[in-house]
Amino acid sequence: MASVGQELLAVPLPEMVMKLGLGVAEAQRALDENSVETASLLADTTVPLVLAVTQVIAADGTVSFTNADPVDVSLLQVGLLPTFYQFSEASIEVTMDIKTTSSRETNVKVSAKAKVGFACWSASVNTEVSHNRKFGKEVHGTSRLLTKMVPVPPPPRIAPELTVVDNRPPKEEPPNE
Repeated sequence: MASVGQELLAVPLPEMVMKLGLGVAEAQRALDENSVETASLLADTTVPLVLAVTQVIAADGTVSFTNADPVDVSLLQVGLLPTFYQFSEASIEVTMDIKTTSSRETNVKVSAKAKVGFACWSASVNTEVSHNRKFGKEVHGTSRLLTKMVPVPPPPRIAPELTVVDNRPPKEEPPNE
């Protein structure tokens, strides 16, 4: 009969841990590939966008607007960024109940009858032997694999750098009086 320690050693825990790790790595790679695919789609999709509107207030108080011509910009340039995820936690929980029962029972029953008479003697012996063996083993187990995924900021160099060049003449400050 195997001991409780041997039963616990039979659980393929190292294999479960290895499979969990490989599963997380494979899932992380798929998540990263999806985010890169999304970034590529955002970079390749363009929309016409008016980047500048000029509001002119005339001396008589009338207001007019002048739009710059629309420019095609990517969704990435507009500020839409892909979401990146990473696994922040992975755990294995194994619960096992082992019940081993072993019992042995032996009963011996002996009875004797003797008759004594004039030159005659007789005896009868009755022997009854019974054996009862009981072996039982119950094993109950459950396992649970848990992972936790969290969004993380996109890599810092994925968003385009914005440079503003202002070629307008400097505004003249009114004199202080």
